[in-house]
Amino acid sequence: MAKKWNMIVDVERCDNCRLCFLAVKDEYVGNDFPGVSAAQPAQGHDWLDIRRSERGTYPIVQARFYPVMCNHCDDPPCLKAARDGAVRKRSDGIVIIDPEKARGQRQIVDACPYDAVFWNEEKQLPQAWPFDAHLLDEGWNRTRAEQACPMGVFRTIKVEDGEMERIRAEEKLETLEPRLGTRPRIYYKNLHLITKCFVGGTVVFYAGDVEECAAGAEVVLEKDGRELGRATTDTFGEFVIDGLEPNSGAYRLQCSAAPGKLSMDFELGPESLYLGVLTLVPEERIKG
Repeated sequence: MAKKWNMIVDVERCDNCRLCFLAVKDEYVGNDFPGVSAAQPAQGHDWLDIRRSERGTYPIVQARFYPVMCNHCDDPPCLKAARDGAVRKRSDGIVIIDPEKARGQRQIVDACPYDAVFWNEEKQLPQAWPFDAHLLDEGWNRTRAEQACPMGVFRTIKVEDGEMERIRAEEKLETLEPRLGTRPRIYYKNLHLITKCFVGGTVVFYAGDVEECAAGAEVVLEKDGRELGRATTDTFGEFVIDGLEPNSGAYRLQCSAAPGKLSMDFELGPESLYLGVLTLVPEERIKG
């Protein structure tokens, strides 16, 4: 079985430095690569776009960034929309929008569900990131984005599909919008930081009349009687338990530490939830 190109993107590592974005601009703005790509315009095209996602509410808010580009799908909607061979899927998995045959075919832009295909008004041409196919064909084994990234966000790999499935399962990789069924070759690690919810809170206790942060307290999240997550509060008594499905309903939170215990029930809706300041109750009061 033939080896094919894939890209793994680790969301947790991205800090929005945008060097990958600049590397793609440097490669394609003003440069034609016959059979692969016409020159990218200087403005208006984000072939590698850094998108932002925010979760939570004050005082626990998380902002994350994730690169989005052409997904080089195995079942590409752009190919279905194209006429006269304007889009082709190579045997190595790369999708190419032909810079000559695709002229005038704006429907290719509209067909992409990831908003990763752009319209070049001057050239009357749909364009997208071609996986640096011209460089890989010359023997490169990393894309410009991976080379430029100082945080190790990207990993370019060429493997057989069976091996890619093994890597996907082992590293718990996901794709964007799996419900679309396009079977992308861009895989994301730690995508739960974008797609799932977290619950957080601040645990305190009273030493006399003084409210203190409960550092090192064990917090356990349960659903339907089974444990789903566990965390330890930090120096400020704060905790976060991540990876929860939006709109997943009823949960029970329990916490214990030397100063006491607490238990509470709550409902999780479509957004991440801050449960507020939670006060440990001394065990003697619970028993009483």
